[in-house]
Amino acid sequence: MPESHANASPGSVNASSSENSPKSMDNPSPATLTPWKPRVNPWLIAATVALAAFMEVLDTSIANVALPHIAGSLGASTDEGTWVLTSYLVSNAIVLPLGGWASSVMGRRNFFVFCIVVFTVASFLCGAAPSLPLLLLFRVIQGAGGGGMQPMAQAIMADSFEPHKRGQAFALYGLVAVLAPSIGPTLGGWITDNFSWRWIFFINIPVGVLAFILVTRLVEDPPWIKPDRSRLFNMDYVGLGFLTVAMGGLQIMLDKGEENDWFASGFICFFAVLFVGGMIGLIAWEWTRKNPLINLKLFRFKNFAICCFLMMLVGGVLNANTVLQPQFMQQLLGYNATTAGLALTAGGIALVIVMPMAGIATGKVAARWLAVLGFTLFVLTFRYAAYATTLGMTFRAASWLRVVQMLPLPFCFISITNAAYVGTPKEESNQVSGLVNFARNIGGSIMIAITSAQVTSRSTWHQQHLQSAMQAGSNAFEQHKQALTGFFNGTSGGPNASGMAIATIYNQLNQQAQVQGYQDVYMELSWMSVFLVALAFMLSKNRPGQGPSASAMH
Repeated sequence: MPESHANASPGSVNASSSENSPKSMDNPSPATLTPWKPRVNPWLIAATVALAAFMEVLDTSIANVALPHIAGSLGASTDEGTWVLTSYLVSNAIVLPLGGWASSVMGRRNFFVFCIVVFTVASFLCGAAPSLPLLLLFRVIQGAGGGGMQPMAQAIMADSFEPHKRGQAFALYGLVAVLAPSIGPTLGGWITDNFSWRWIFFINIPVGVLAFILVTRLVEDPPWIKPDRSRLFNMDYVGLGFLTVAMGGLQIMLDKGEENDWFASGFICFFAVLFVGGMIGLIAWEWTRKNPLINLKLFRFKNFAICCFLMMLVGGVLNANTVLQPQFMQQLLGYNATTAGLALTAGGIALVIVMPMAGIATGKVAARWLAVLGFTLFVLTFRYAAYATTLGMTFRAASWLRVVQMLPLPFCFISITNAAYVGTPKEESNQVSGLVNFARNIGGSIMIAITSAQVTSRSTWHQQHLQSAMQAGSNAFEQHKQALTGFFNGTSGGPNASGMAIATIYNQLNQQAQVQGYQDVYMELSWMSVFLVALAFMLSKNRPGQGPSASAMH
């Protein structure tokens, strides 16, 4: 692929093979400093690809609250309805790392346009699906189209901007990646309540048509992206097979694990074995391939390897956070889905304000220090969440908590995304963006499953611990029981007053145990963030506003 640099069009960078050598990175020549520029304003390009990416990321969460409606409408059980999510996520996860290969065959812009068309057509078919099996088939197709859009959007932004402005572009992409999952459940609930679940798919059609028109008119490939049709017939089918088995096994294991009591179930153990075996086979096969489907040798670059791991945990924290707070408000505070979603709105507004600031900061401050700042803020915000999450939480307090939780994300997301490209050859930008997004999505799936299981586990532990105080000889228990019995006697409880009192105490105990379960999980996330702060210090100290540095290697 580096040979294509020599064929760059006039006015583009003279990217010879020596461009990525340590010497040229430390002492760049004037030719190396002359970057390729797109024909149109890069911000128009960024807004265009962000529109398509927003549509796709939104679809990963917009159907969550509509599952009971979908299942009931199509004559399926609630458990069967969850496959509407699983089928999309499995397909999406498989296609995410394939962007590098597909764009090398079709060209990056052509592949991006193809993904938009597939996603839009599949969205229409999902909305029109007359049965659950057909809906699942169309969701697989939709997930495949969507899986190619995220990494291509990020790679297009990375190449359209000069290095010192790249952080600002990633701020826009970060806003999409963080905001879309946050508003998805709220928007999905509102559409389902006021129209029909089918419209959560139909709304993609006008957005997809607009994105298609804008991308075909504004986006172009840089000179080092050259379609190679011969690679179409040199597909790494073995690698694709291993990837499909691994991602299918992982996603089904995570989605159905809690429902089937995790590894006590032979069903879950089977898919766990598929995941582990698929991953081992994928790594062993891809590492030895001359033209691999996924370029795992990129992990030899220290910054890239660390950034993938950090992004996996950032994606996990983002998605877990987006699930935990609305779930707490609905289960324990009695909010409906729409009101719980509205409590997240203030966090979205905070992101709109902070994201551009963090983007500008990447041009002035090394990514390492911004990442350290972001993860340090995570430590503090999760500890605050552990103390603020109580049965007395008001809507205002819940909105403020969401603002506090969102503030660290821009610094982590943008700095890690920016640092991932440091030291990597620019012709590998498609692979870099694909693997970074892949890590973020996988991290989200894993952390949602882990935190949900931990809330249940810790709540059960606290329930058992609190029940030990519900003994007839306990003064506190007897006093509380007598007070409630007197209350129910005064409200026509009659002979059932004592039983009603005990039932009320038990209900209060369960609620308190669940609250403590959420508090424990927030504290665990805080301790995890301490580890992330230490890991962020390992990032190479890039020079803000300058191009890649060879120091990122090893």
